[in-house]
Amino acid sequence: MDITQFYQTFFDEAEELLAEMEHLLLALDVSAPDNEQLNAIFRAAHSIKGGAATFGFTALTETTHLLENLLDRARRGELQLRTEMVDTFLETKDVLHQQLNAYRASSEPDAEAMTRICAVLQQLAAEGNGAPVSAAPLAPSAPSAPAPAAPAAAAPGAAGGDAPAATASGAPASAVPAGQTRLKVTLTGVGEKDQALLAEELGNLGQVAGRQSTENALHLWLDTTCDADDILAVCCFVIEPSQIDVQDAAAAEAAEAAAPAALPETPAVEPVQSSEIFAQMPAAAAPTEVPPVAAAPVAPAIEAPVPPPAAEPIVVPPAAPATQAGSGNGNGAQHPPEKRAAAPAGGAAGHENSSIRVGVEKVDQLINLVGELVITQAMLAQTASSLDPMLHDRLFNGMGQLERNARDLQEAVMSIRMMPMDYVFSRFPRLVRDLATKLGKQIELVTFGQATELDKSLIERIIDPLTHLVRNSLDHGIETTELRVASGKDPVGQLVLSAAHQGGNIVIEVSDDGAGLRREKILAKAQQQGLPVSDSMSDEEVWQLIFMPGFSTAEAVTDVSGRGVGMDVVKRNIQQMGGHVEILSTRGKGTTIRIVLPLTLAILDGMSVKVGPEIFILPLNFVMESLQPRRDDIRAVTGEGQVVLVRGEYLPLVELHRAFDVPDARLDPTQGIIVILQAEGRRFALLVDELVGQQQVVVKNLETNYRRIHGISAATIMGDGSVALIVDVAALQRGQRSAAATIFN
Repeated sequence: MDITQFYQTFFDEAEELLAEMEHLLLALDVSAPDNEQLNAIFRAAHSIKGGAATFGFTALTETTHLLENLLDRARRGELQLRTEMVDTFLETKDVLHQQLNAYRASSEPDAEAMTRICAVLQQLAAEGNGAPVSAAPLAPSAPSAPAPAAPAAAAPGAAGGDAPAATASGAPASAVPAGQTRLKVTLTGVGEKDQALLAEELGNLGQVAGRQSTENALHLWLDTTCDADDILAVCCFVIEPSQIDVQDAAAAEAAEAAAPAALPETPAVEPVQSSEIFAQMPAAAAPTEVPPVAAAPVAPAIEAPVPPPAAEPIVVPPAAPATQAGSGNGNGAQHPPEKRAAAPAGGAAGHENSSIRVGVEKVDQLINLVGELVITQAMLAQTASSLDPMLHDRLFNGMGQLERNARDLQEAVMSIRMMPMDYVFSRFPRLVRDLATKLGKQIELVTFGQATELDKSLIERIIDPLTHLVRNSLDHGIETTELRVASGKDPVGQLVLSAAHQGGNIVIEVSDDGAGLRREKILAKAQQQGLPVSDSMSDEEVWQLIFMPGFSTAEAVTDVSGRGVGMDVVKRNIQQMGGHVEILSTRGKGTTIRIVLPLTLAILDGMSVKVGPEIFILPLNFVMESLQPRRDDIRAVTGEGQVVLVRGEYLPLVELHRAFDVPDARLDPTQGIIVILQAEGRRFALLVDELVGQQQVVVKNLETNYRRIHGISAATIMGDGSVALIVDVAALQRGQRSAAATIFN
């Protein structure tokens, strides 16, 4: 078996461990570090080192080894943490991430970056010791001896062709080399190919002193300087941690030696299980079915010349709580709780929740199939609508059940693609920390709604726009400590990231308690650039000017922001995701930027409207109400088109048949229906011929095969098999905004 097939698993899990490490380092209180946090950071580094050593990623192994040593000393209280030290650890995490990406791309990591960060880590270690130190050799990447070929080729049930002589229990009788420990590694449920692979990999951790193989289990006696955590880290990328058991060889031999004497007449029970039964005998009444078992063998087993400490195996891992030492016989298959305790050191086992990794393409295929099911259900409903419900009540009941099941299935499948916003928010503590230090500001980051979920395709595309908004808030929004104190504010500025569901949308907000936007400065800059502005513009319209290409009010250009590039890209990217941006700002109080996005781009609830012979779909989350206007409510504005009066407010009227050049439509607004829509914080009226109904539609992308059409976002297949276009409401609203500006001004 080629071990490279497990590369992707290692890369994914190492990525998660690095993210966890960064999160914990940022939350670490240097003055009073929490032991649990330090242990978790150490375990993350240890797991990455073990996996990297398994796959031969030398640079990653050596860098992590130096970091691991410092973390180990810190958690043992031998090293006093400082802020600069945490900064170095975070920088090391960045280098490890670069190395991981290099190995993922099948290239070599940056040797200069590795040399530099390793020198810094070694210097920290030397300062902690009070004298220069050199990095210790790495057992995983520099094995003390190669794995012998003879034991690997040993026949099942034997200790190995060239292995040392075995004891009665099967363990090798050779002496353990000085400075090493002999461990018995038992791997259960392992096939022949995996046995050979794992034996070879474990041989890299030391000297294989003996081996026994069965059809689905492998017993190895390993002389090594490594601990149980290293063995778990190596094996867990091939098999589950519950299949791995590591014991001190002497303790295991003592426990197994007692088992045959205790239960000589129970061949069906495996030796380890027999030992467990024997261990429980003194506290239990003797079974009446097998009285000889409870009598004769007990005394000889106790009188045997075995040192008392060897009566119980070493607990795995060594860092596990001491209360585990008194339970069981050390066999992981028999004691799942112990293996769960050891799991975090094994990388993959660090996740207690049961989960599997599935390629995105498989999820997309499943979503497409569910979409086809929804279309088929709509077609059946369309066909059944021509039948008499009284005569076909069973059919209609079945159709209703099918519709409910299809919707439940669609919601369940769509939830697979949903990811929590914490995936995005977790990137910003480090960014805020670094930029605040660079800008000389004190800033506190607060996040809300990390568990709010968004479609994976959207959550990956929102990272860059949010990053730009956060950088702008830090650079231009929040004042320096001196200015904040002078204005009577808390010297520590606050940046808030929040996410929440509202209807069929998700609302993401970036808020700061800084100086707010300066209306007069924005208007002056807009006039300077030749933009059509006036003093009568509303604040909301003025704030939208900052999204114009090349627009910037920054007095100085920095490497953080101020070049006038980016905000227009932010808005354009969000609009491409079917969303919009709103700005709320109060002078001296701060600014809030709201991003409104649809939860998913795959399936939506829509309102079907008819214009001439054509059917269009309006996304339901944009629809406010519908009405039939009176003639007195319609007004014509010269050069600006028509407006309609709705409860004392004049709304611009967009005629859908004119927007898309649809023939045979109703031209008189009083003969049609007005649908009131709201997009990007503005309301307008849309004229259609009639309302058809509300339904769930499957979104089909048009841009793959056709050019982009203004006002159309996608298409869908209706129940009768016809194609209906989905209206881009926000684009229609933007199209008429300049024409309506005179009315509102």
